[in-house]
Amino acid sequence: MNCRNIVKELSNYLDEALDSTLKASIEKHLANCEDCKVVVDTTRQTIQIYCNSEPAPLPEDTRQRLRDALKRRLRGVRV
Repeated sequence: MNCRNIVKELSNYLDEALDSTLKASIEKHLANCEDCKVVVDTTRQTIQIYCNSEPAPLPEDTRQRLRDALKRRLRGVRV
């Protein structure tokens, strides 16, 4: 297991969607790699913060800019 593989499997690892062999290999790597441990912990914390937060209302000017951008984009798309 290397750092690149950790990044590739990060989502599955955090979702606990790995077989026991791959999970053990990742955990062995994390025990010896501080950089990957920080990536995993930070990602886990970010997900927890996001899941526990309430959506913030968009300011009206931002909402209008998004609508205008979508209208421009949709005018360029032919169905």
